[in-house]
Amino acid sequence: MTIEARIRELGNRHRQLDETIQREIGSPSADPLQVRELKRRKLRLKEEITSLEARAG
Repeated sequence: MTIEARIRELGNRHRQLDETIQREIGSPSADPLQVRELKRRKLRLKEEITSLEARAG
């Protein structure tokens, strides 16, 4: 898999996590611990994307 393909894949996962977070936050029974974990996962994806983009030039 090329770096560009990996970046696209991670970007898609990042967007999906963002949508999941927004749905969870909008839910009356939102679990703050789950939201926090989802945000952590989203941040890790963003960091990986940034790192790959730096390598790709």
